[in-house]
Amino acid sequence: MPLEDHRSDNVAPVARSQGGADTPPALPGNDLERDLLDLVARSREQASEDPFRNPVLAVTLAITRRLDREEIGESDLDALLATLRRRALTERTARLRDYVGLDGDEAASLADLAGRLVAAIPRGASDFEAFRERVGRTGFAVVFTAHPTFGMPRAVAEMIARAASLPEEAGRTPILGEAAARSSRPDPGISLDDEFEQACVAANNGRAAIDAFNGALIDAARERWPDRWTELVPKPLAIASWVGCDTDGRTDIGWWDTLRYRLISKRMQFDRILRDLPDMPATRVVRELVQGARAAVERQLAGAPLLGTKPSLETVHRFALALIIERERAQTDAGPLLAGLAAAIGSATTDADRRAIAVLRSGVAAHGLSNALPHFRLNASQIHNAVRRVIDLEGEPTDAAQRRSHLAAINTLLNDVRPVPVDFGALAAERASAARLMMTITQILKHVDGTHPVRFLIAETETGYTLLAALWLARHYGISDKVEITPLFETASALEQGIRVLDDALRNPHWRAHLKRLGRLSVQFGYSDSGRYVGQLAATFWIERLRLRITELMTQNGLTEIELVIFDTHGESIGRGAHPTSLRDRLAYLAPEDSRRRDAEAGIKVRLESSFQGSDGYLMFGSPQLANASVARIAEHLFSDTLAEDDAFSDYALSDGKAANPAADPIYEESDFAAEFFRTVRQDMEALVDDRGYAALLGTFGPSLIDRTGSRPVARQSDSGGPAAITHPRQMRAIPNNAILQQLGFLANSLHGVGRAAHRAPETFRHMRTGSVRFSRAFGMAQHAASVGDLDVLRAYIDTLDPAVWLERARRTRRDGRREELMTVAAALERLSLAPDLRRLFGRLTRDWLHLQAAAPDLATMSARLTLLHAIRLALIHRIWFLAAHIPAFRPQAGLTREMLLERFLRLDIDGCLKLLDEIFPVIPDPTLGLNFGEPPGPRDVGTYETEHGTLFGPIRRMFERVREISGIIQHDVGAFG
Repeated sequence: MPLEDHRSDNVAPVARSQGGADTPPALPGNDLERDLLDLVARSREQASEDPFRNPVLAVTLAITRRLDREEIGESDLDALLATLRRRALTERTARLRDYVGLDGDEAASLADLAGRLVAAIPRGASDFEAFRERVGRTGFAVVFTAHPTFGMPRAVAEMIARAASLPEEAGRTPILGEAAARSSRPDPGISLDDEFEQACVAANNGRAAIDAFNGALIDAARERWPDRWTELVPKPLAIASWVGCDTDGRTDIGWWDTLRYRLISKRMQFDRILRDLPDMPATRVVRELVQGARAAVERQLAGAPLLGTKPSLETVHRFALALIIERERAQTDAGPLLAGLAAAIGSATTDADRRAIAVLRSGVAAHGLSNALPHFRLNASQIHNAVRRVIDLEGEPTDAAQRRSHLAAINTLLNDVRPVPVDFGALAAERASAARLMMTITQILKHVDGTHPVRFLIAETETGYTLLAALWLARHYGISDKVEITPLFETASALEQGIRVLDDALRNPHWRAHLKRLGRLSVQFGYSDSGRYVGQLAATFWIERLRLRITELMTQNGLTEIELVIFDTHGESIGRGAHPTSLRDRLAYLAPEDSRRRDAEAGIKVRLESSFQGSDGYLMFGSPQLANASVARIAEHLFSDTLAEDDAFSDYALSDGKAANPAADPIYEESDFAAEFFRTVRQDMEALVDDRGYAALLGTFGPSLIDRTGSRPVARQSDSGGPAAITHPRQMRAIPNNAILQQLGFLANSLHGVGRAAHRAPETFRHMRTGSVRFSRAFGMAQHAASVGDLDVLRAYIDTLDPAVWLERARRTRRDGRREELMTVAAALERLSLAPDLRRLFGRLTRDWLHLQAAAPDLATMSARLTLLHAIRLALIHRIWFLAAHIPAFRPQAGLTREMLLERFLRLDIDGCLKLLDEIFPVIPDPTLGLNFGEPPGPRDVGTYETEHGTLFGPIRRMFERVREISGIIQHDVGAFG
């Protein structure tokens, strides 16, 4: 491996500012790109002949030499990054169109689908009733969530959506050119209001697309049943959101914020009705009702505290009175509105007016007085804390030894619970987060919209006691018949214990009665923590297994008459469980045909829900055209059983496009292979997570490669300043965990363990890839991970943290001043002592990868462009460290020494370091100089440090901005954030 260019003698010192009047002309952006891509290709080819050569570091060092010789200046780098950004955006836009299947007239596609559904109903005396039942039950909900995955600027996301909606590539070019001229880094200071606004745009597009599908269903019904079509209230699809209602792991969302968001959602529903309602005598009563209700909501919103404020008791009091005083005028149930719309349909004189009113009626029937149905979420521990004050037990309910006593105690409480009144004063005074959230829901149902039960999601549910405790809270506040208590099964423990959790709850008569009153059992599956702890491929197996066992449990308990709601929360990244090839495959991956078939055989009606998160998820609803395409794909999936005879709509297609028999899928016939394969993946991933080198890989400078991408509060700092040292992956959340793996060029959570699992039975593995739709679809996750990963890239980052590499460079360099820089960096890395653990980790990952390569030699590799981005960023990181080696000595500041500061530079805590350096080396003279304080003057710093700021701190700042910019471009190439 070449370690330093011996020809770079007698070149200006590295501290010299990059780019200037004396900078020699460089290659234009496109020429520089071609030149460097050729360099990547040559370096890869040479590495195939030289096993000791890292092609990525070779390119990194070549770029470093050009920077040293000023053959590449700052303007050249910026032009190159703009070119690479434009190419990444262009490809991402094309992938988005392909992903949702946007390739023609989506309105015609929806109409065709509706016609097929009507045609699939056998003719007979009750055929209209059969169709009305088929489309009158909500079978799928799109849920917009706001995990911190707003990894790109809102303006850029809007441009991608706009460009993707255009049929001709020529029309997209100027839009993407404008997007490429902007940074790919996320907007600074993203607030919950920002997230809510973006979710509302997506929800509005989604609602319009659903209206279009409902209208198509009505049109198709009118053709077949011209005398009865006005009776049809189709609502197969719905929109929901938890933005502003998700308090899991955060305390910065006030109950007044949640109420304000629900009022805004209500106002948007009224706006939709007033916009689309035909203006005619038959609709006068409805229009006046909605106009009056909207005006009342505006008056309520006028008193709502703004986000980020801690309202005074007087402000809360005024807001509460506005809600109560305007309550009746604002409407709190959709019943009167639905009755008015039904009457208007009967009075309308034209089919066009009747159709428009019928479409509005369907939207209100599905969503009540809200633009999107609300999902509330919090953590199981918060439930336990709220109930702890009324239950006289020691120990934790998750402790197996305490299980029976806690179940018995909560059952006793449920026997005697009596509802208590809730007012805004009690809500303002409540300190327990779970009780406060339940009271907030009570007030929303009472004063905003009580049309439908609301979803109450509980993260990290690992005991049936949690569900019963939540039921006690709901009954305590008198809303148990309006709350769908939903466990989230995501952690490895929850996936294993999930069936016991439900079984313990179902053994309780209060829980069984609660489910029967609601008519549904709701469960939530998460792919984030499960994927990063047991591996994405293993996670899908454990989730599917739990889903099948829930079906068996419902059958055993005589609950097949109630609906089963399955809410899959994942994301758009494979690290969060989203299938990379298409929305159609993603839906089939999350809801396997075998599971759906078994539910149908048991007579269980299933409602599916899927999350669309942050910028990446909202893109699929970022324009009317994209939303129409997404709704079309979702509708095809929902009704695939009805349309099963048409291969075009089959979720169960082999690679040649022909439909396969789901009952004969070999992955289910070879149950021993499946169990062993996924168990091996899980075991290897669990061992990797506990590897100290893995924590070092994720935590050294990985968190500093990514910007803050949402409103959720940032991670805590260490007592000594700077980022807290990561000693185990559980100390960071799933999204940054996944994002860091993407940025380091190896998606271990989707790849590791698969190699050893395949190696145990290579022939069966190959058979499953070609013969099993379910297995090949799951393996598609690993295929995509391989295409955006490269062990050479990962090794380059690991070698960057190895002092031996820097010392070897120091031994060979002939560049003036470079040896001292290299030795300073090596000494700082030795103090961190990361190399032994990282080398051992790399060996672990490499062994598994070699097994995977042998079993699947056709895996794609990282593109040259993505490899180049990593090499450029490494060159910038190295250059930052070179400059940091020139920071002058200083007296310890609040216990911080120069050595400690250099270690923070190695962790890329650049913003924190530069802030400290601004204080240590001020650029503004001491303001006390020259003032007479009546005594002989004491010692002062009389100078300023313009030179250090100009030659060190300024260049470091600009280079780090480019480091983060490259992270944004890599995000586009990978396809999603985190």
